[in-house]
Amino acid sequence: MILQNPVYAALTGPHASFAEVSGNARRYPTAVAPFLGLPDVLTEADWTDAAELLRAGGPAALMRPEFAVPDRIKIDKVFDLVQFTAPDELPAADPEAVLLGADDVPDMLALVALTDPGPFRSRTIELGTYLGIRRDGELIAMAGTRFSLPGYAEISAVCTHPSARGQGLATRLIRAVAAEVTATGRHPFLHTGGTNTTAIRLYTSLGFTLSNEMKVTIVSAV
Repeated sequence: MILQNPVYAALTGPHASFAEVSGNARRYPTAVAPFLGLPDVLTEADWTDAAELLRAGGPAALMRPEFAVPDRIKIDKVFDLVQFTAPDELPAADPEAVLLGADDVPDMLALVALTDPGPFRSRTIELGTYLGIRRDGELIAMAGTRFSLPGYAEISAVCTHPSARGQGLATRLIRAVAAEVTATGRHPFLHTGGTNTTAIRLYTSLGFTLSNEMKVTIVSAV
């Protein structure tokens, strides 16, 4: 199933132009996203290719169900991840949401540093459409699309400034980003940490359905 290996599906599909390639292994440039993609069925040659990319670009994260790792690959960290797909009734445009662009990246990086919604780097904005809510000039909430797969787009970087929480801004932006996704004929999905009960509660309240239980495995070359 394509959603069980989203990084590889993106880097061999709609995001192929971003891919740094060695054989069957793919990774995003480190300034874009810290993810490595490998085929569904792994061979020794695939791990050799992966090691080459890891030596060149540094550690990266694999996002997929659990798998065995050869000795020449070092596991730095593993944590649980859950994946949800959106209900059909989720999308709803929001009049306060504005399109974020390159000039907004410093504010986006500052908000991410404050809220830690997951990896967001200086060029992550190139991966998709990001929307934000500003008040008195300050970016107080944002969300956007990261992985683009055939038929799917991932909602990511959902975060709200601590001073603006409890106002439903995350819900509004999730719906607004979902509207952007469905307008292109794709279906929204998203990920969150397996222990992030607050996010899981929000997503299930919005009608998201659990689609996969996965692992994030951060690896480097030995």
